[in-house]
Amino acid sequence: MEEMYGIKYLKPEVVLMQETGIGVAEAAARTCYDSFTNSENEAIKHIETNMPDDSVCKKINAIEESNLLNDLAWTHFHHSILEHANLSYLIRGTSRGVLQEHARHRIQAISVRSTRYTMSSVINAFVASQTSEDREFFIEKVLSFDMFVTCDVEYNRIEIGAIYDKLKYQSKKVQNFNEIAVAKSSLSLLDEFRGDAKALFEALEAGKKKRNVGDAFKHIITDNVKVDMVVTFNLRSLKNYLTLRDSGAAFFQIRWLAQEMMRKTPSKYLDLIIKKG
Repeated sequence: MEEMYGIKYLKPEVVLMQETGIGVAEAAARTCYDSFTNSENEAIKHIETNMPDDSVCKKINAIEESNLLNDLAWTHFHHSILEHANLSYLIRGTSRGVLQEHARHRIQAISVRSTRYTMSSVINAFVASQTSEDREFFIEKVLSFDMFVTCDVEYNRIEIGAIYDKLKYQSKKVQNFNEIAVAKSSLSLLDEFRGDAKALFEALEAGKKKRNVGDAFKHIITDNVKVDMVVTFNLRSLKNYLTLRDSGAAFFQIRWLAQEMMRKTPSKYLDLIIKKG
């Protein structure tokens, strides 16, 4: 947790889920120069005269150091060979605001928690609150979802109140609001539990959830909402990402994310992309 501009924020969590190693990058570089025999790694030397079998490929993928890659990265700045190494990270607890920053990095694979398919509990809380016009019920219920990167309760109550106000406005404008918000099989629950917000919410949650609600309601949330994502970078793109985002000029939330990604990235990769000292 860290405070910025008077508001306390949670920092993201990162796990390195997959890494391809640096051995293939060295094999790629030595293919360019036809210099397999000059490698300090026996598995790479093997490629000079033989196609590698599964056991040799495993040894290549296990390579921890490469003098050639180091020279190419820091002496000759020949970074294209770093594109043959890939890393995948699971990220939890960053914000939707960070997604805007990520979109500026062209070469990455990114899969993000969908608002369209994961907002049903928020919508159920609003629909339930309407059975007794209970704004406070909605705020307290959504507060329990822990859906913001901010961890200042009063600030989050303001955020949730704004969500309520947007939904309230929309509910007055759209004639079939409940049909958009609630699964068809659950519509009868609105009459069955009329006047009891808590019981209605629990019934809606226990029933079939209307998963695809986001097209109508994407606008209700802000950049402060938490997202989970899996991102995959090749090593050259990761170099660009970390260089730009581990900077005092970067948006502080993506800087925190970049720093946590660096902490979870093995040194055999960082040594090729981050200048020491």
